[in-house]
Amino acid sequence: MCFRSRSICLSTVDHGAVAITLRSLTVTPGTYTSQPIRYCAPPRHAPCPTTIGPRCPSAHLQFKRFVILRRRTMSILKIHAREIFDSRGNPTVEVDLYTNKALKIFYFYLPSLCALVFTPFSSFLSGVKRAIKYVNEFLAPALCNQSVSVVEQEKIDKLMLDMDGTENKSKFGANAILGVSLAVCKAGAAEKGVPLYRHIADLAGNPEVILPVPAFNVINGGSHAGNKLAMQEFMILPVGATSFKEAMRIGAEVYHNLKNVIKEKYGKDATNVGDEGGFAPNILENKEALELLKNAIAKAGYTEQVVIGMDVAASEFYRDGKYDLDFKSPADPKRYITSDQLGAIYKGFEDNYPVVVSIEDPFDQDDWAAWSKFTGNTSIQVVGDDLTVTNPKRIAKAVAEKACNCLLLKVNQIGSVTESLQACKLAQSNGWGVMVSHRSGETEDTFIADLVVGLCTGQIKTGAPCRSERLAKYNQLLRIEEELGDKARFAGKKFRNPLN
Repeated sequence: MCFRSRSICLSTVDHGAVAITLRSLTVTPGTYTSQPIRYCAPPRHAPCPTTIGPRCPSAHLQFKRFVILRRRTMSILKIHAREIFDSRGNPTVEVDLYTNKALKIFYFYLPSLCALVFTPFSSFLSGVKRAIKYVNEFLAPALCNQSVSVVEQEKIDKLMLDMDGTENKSKFGANAILGVSLAVCKAGAAEKGVPLYRHIADLAGNPEVILPVPAFNVINGGSHAGNKLAMQEFMILPVGATSFKEAMRIGAEVYHNLKNVIKEKYGKDATNVGDEGGFAPNILENKEALELLKNAIAKAGYTEQVVIGMDVAASEFYRDGKYDLDFKSPADPKRYITSDQLGAIYKGFEDNYPVVVSIEDPFDQDDWAAWSKFTGNTSIQVVGDDLTVTNPKRIAKAVAEKACNCLLLKVNQIGSVTESLQACKLAQSNGWGVMVSHRSGETEDTFIADLVVGLCTGQIKTGAPCRSERLAKYNQLLRIEEELGDKARFAGKKFRNPLN
């Protein structure tokens, strides 16, 4: 590390300390920040004149002490948030974090509002502006003045949560806190000189890392598509692959075969892709989507390697205590069905399509009795997203009521890296599976790719093998697998509980 300063100004404060202001600090060869950085320390020699030259012994002593203490205890130099745009064209937040060791750490973050398709653009903009203000005017100054290192993730997250002082982060907002939290996590890895996935594994207490099975969302319905299909996502999972690279190849081949199957049956217009890269043919019957997947898997030649998962998102079509599988048509209570009838439909899927191994959000988020009844009578993976929202309290309730057996982990639902790790550990300690997930409105950031490897969850959902903001995560996983070499371990058919 190289420092430059033409002069150092010393001033005496109440407790007799010497304040050093560096106007030019070179943090890496050829780069520097012009932001003033102040450090106060008790003088060890008689005070020098108010303004002294660089040859003053006292100045050099204080300068050396500044370097040592700054590197050990105050590794955050600057934090800055700005507005960018996500894959849906909605505003979101990007956070830059500067440290002594790594000049700049990026994190591209999306607001949780993107999950609400009816949210006006002005609401996104207002929320993003608020998050940027709180990062730049409150969180950044506070953290830059704390004697804390970026490797102390839990301590920094706690500082931000204490500053917010509310149970649901309503003062600063989860957007602001999480943007900084994730940037700190990346900076922590750089500070330690290890890959991000290894740093996350260390934070989670995992001695090894595991490559996940990708759950490719290839057919879209529900509120994410303009077709009649009620259930939101139909996914393929290449559990029979021997590596993540092979899983990607299998997924891509099935995806292209599916495109041809849909084109032959419904025409070229039916192969347009949605927000997450999946196709949205104009079909109503959910079993028809399963048939399309079954045919595409067979044509690709991977009937033994690929299984099917679903995200029903049943809260979207929950009406007056019942469920409407044609909710995109004008309301008609006569066609609503009970939770038992909906559960029977899922049972039919299991019986007629044995490759269906995972169902996410099969019932409304507050229909606890239906969740518990269904989970108690099935051997497949039942994933809680709307039910649990990555919240430890709701996870604990779901565990107590045996409502599901897998957590969908979304870091922006809970609001900090530390809380996300705690939610994951809570689920895993109770025998649950954990699936790391993207959001429908995404950026090119790849944090969740490293997260899923470090947490050893064994499964990730981040869209189809299409659209660059989705492939960015998959491509990062390919890089990680290549970097690990012979030490790479792929979850495969143990994707539900890869640590066991």
